[in-house]
Amino acid sequence: MTTPSIVLTDCSFAWPDGSVVLERVSAAFGSGRTGLVGANGAGKSTLVRLLTGDLVPTRGNVSTTGPVDLLPQRFVRGPDHTVADLLGVRERLDALHAILGGDADPHHFDVVDDDWDIEARAIAALDEAGLELAVADLRRPVATLSGGQAVLTAVTGVRLRGLPIAVLDEPTNDLDRRSRGLLLDLVDRWRGTLVIVSHDRELLEHVDEIAELRDGSLRTFGGTWSAFEERLSIEHTAAERDLRSAEQVLRAERRQRVEAETTIARRAKAGEKSAASMPKILANARRNRAEATAGKLRSGHADAESRAREHVDAASRQVRNDDTVKLDLPNPGVPAARRLAEFTVRGRTTVLQGPERFAIVGANGMGKTTLLERLVGAADTRPHPLPGTDAKALTDRIGWLPQCREDLLDDDRTVLEHVAGVAPTVPTRDVRDALARLLVRGAVVDRPTRTLSGGERFRVALAGLILAQPSPQLLVLDEPTNDLDMATTDHLVDVLRAWRGGLVVVSHDELFLDRLRLDARLVLDTL
Repeated sequence: MTTPSIVLTDCSFAWPDGSVVLERVSAAFGSGRTGLVGANGAGKSTLVRLLTGDLVPTRGNVSTTGPVDLLPQRFVRGPDHTVADLLGVRERLDALHAILGGDADPHHFDVVDDDWDIEARAIAALDEAGLELAVADLRRPVATLSGGQAVLTAVTGVRLRGLPIAVLDEPTNDLDRRSRGLLLDLVDRWRGTLVIVSHDRELLEHVDEIAELRDGSLRTFGGTWSAFEERLSIEHTAAERDLRSAEQVLRAERRQRVEAETTIARRAKAGEKSAASMPKILANARRNRAEATAGKLRSGHADAESRAREHVDAASRQVRNDDTVKLDLPNPGVPAARRLAEFTVRGRTTVLQGPERFAIVGANGMGKTTLLERLVGAADTRPHPLPGTDAKALTDRIGWLPQCREDLLDDDRTVLEHVAGVAPTVPTRDVRDALARLLVRGAVVDRPTRTLSGGERFRVALAGLILAQPSPQLLVLDEPTNDLDMATTDHLVDVLRAWRGGLVVVSHDELFLDRLRLDARLVLDTL
């Protein structure tokens, strides 16, 4: 057996408000590829921060065999950031170019160290990843990349830096089919320890083990996602069988206790009749013996029933009954003939009206997000890269969830403050109720939004749409399944299919789109 690369020893972590994420966890990650899974809000992002040293356990410790690199869910894509920034080589490139330009500042030589071929290695890494960027494109602004191109470039940067342990947090977000294939190939060829946080079934078929975070505990299972699912199914079946058996024993013990009470009552009544003809001292002695016997009988049956109830409780805890999102979107009252949006793709115009569902599809870089931004009138809307392509909203009641959720949430505001800010007329109790239905409850409601996972951030943003007054007539969602666990994605499909307003969605999740029963797909391509 290989030596583990990451070891958690009696590790606990709780937020200052008392919310427990880990409770005395002892576990180890192997030196290969591990898929870290768990429901939204289970604490995967917190565990990642513990692995990278960004957070310190409140109890126990985390040890690693080397430094840890991280591709976070939310990486910086500022206006001044370039491809070199995503790769993590900009400082060395700047120093190298300064030296080549004649600047002999010793600091530049310290930064470059012995990595004189960094530019060539960066280009080679991008080419190997299938991005095919020219040398000049290392200076290309990140803002000009699609979401998928940015993610794949950032993953390439992690691989280029070559630290012994790497963590990729939801790396398939925003990737089209081709890019997903390139990522899977990178994962298969990865050198060193790799931890992948993901809800992506396809990606999880490319790992060596699964680590599941659930209810504050962490368990590891050898094999891929399908093997993990099969094992869970077997465990669940066994747990339900044990629960049924324990419940049968409890029912039997209850029947025996009732029968015993009936027998005791009958004996007591018969004893009273016979005691009437006995001397008082003899009758009292007989009554005391009968009461003592009855007490022992009651105690024995009560203990047996209590043990049976404990077995039921223990068996019940082994049955996986996870909470699920309970979401109902408001009825927007949109007539079937109401025109809500107009799309022009290469000169051909299509109108969305009434409760129709449209998808915008195409490869990374084709301008899907740009088209949505033009539809909703985003402040930084830029010209569409495809000629004769544009979008126009025909209603001002739009619910907009962008690909980058950080654009919607102020990191320094609490969850409650954010939702109350977008729904100022809604009573606080109703805000809390809506968040609870989305599994954002308890102390989490009063935490800053920067502490939330990607899935939790999506649900908080969604709560704002649900409570908006007046309710939106048109929902515009950019990659809504990013960061969502499988159960929440399933429920989101049901909700959107029942939605009686217009829907425009961008997603690379083909299964998700197929399940929505779309009215139209608008394809953006170079043809």
